[in-house]
Amino acid sequence: MSQYIFLTLALISIATALLMVFSKNPIHSVLYLIVTFFTIAGQYVLLNAQFLAVVHIIVYAGAIMVLFLFVLMLLNLNNATEPQKSNTWKVAGAIASGALLLTLVGALKGSTQLTASETANAQVGLVENLGRVLFTDFVVPFEIAGILFLAAMVGAVMVGKRDLKM
Repeated sequence: MSQYIFLTLALISIATALLMVFSKNPIHSVLYLIVTFFTIAGQYVLLNAQFLAVVHIIVYAGAIMVLFLFVLMLLNLNNATEPQKSNTWKVAGAIASGALLLTLVGALKGSTQLTASETANAQVGLVENLGRVLFTDFVVPFEIAGILFLAAMVGAVMVGKRDLKM
């Protein structure tokens, strides 16, 4: 049953990714990308990585895609103001895509396929296990990351603060 769900999510993901790339309207492209992100989150659930699926939806489909939509609507794109691209960029994009495909095929050529019995650990990907490892084995790097985030937030406030002359 999970194999059929996987194949359905994979087909939807590939179809919406292609629609995103080939869509003429940038708003439709962003909406197709959101659907692609949701199907990828479904794949994470099938891999028993529920925390990763939830974070993927919150961060990518939530925050970043809303930001993309906001910027696209703020820019007010139309054909009159958009510069015309030459065919050189299309050829360069095709060459770069071919190089990426060649790299992926070369990387996957020597890989081995895992069987379902090797990956069937029900405890992998749970938030409880992630929290246990994060607060036991990686507690010092976790606290250092918190201090760095605090310093970055204070720095952002100081940069954004207006200089008041008295």
